[in-house]
Amino acid sequence: MSRRRHSTEQIIHKLREAEVLISQDQTVEHACKQIGVTVQTYYRWRKEYGGLRADQAKRLKELERENTRLKRLLADAELDKAILREAANPNF
Repeated sequence: MSRRRHSTEQIIHKLREAEVLISQDQTVEHACKQIGVTVQTYYRWRKEYGGLRADQAKRLKELERENTRLKRLLADAELDKAILREAANPNF
């Protein structure tokens, strides 16, 4: 089975669809089958995107990308600092 990537808008739309189906007295398993995802994916998405609107989810993803980039920059800076500290303190 191939892995399919969903955009944040698609995920939120599918979560809303599942909530409607569940509110109509359908089981979670049946609702997940209707929207085309596994139960595990549904619960993972609900944990991450539950209660968010599409614009909020988009902003969340942007912030996560920016946070990852900043963490990488900090790690590079710390590495450079450690290299300079070693170069300034020769152990002959």
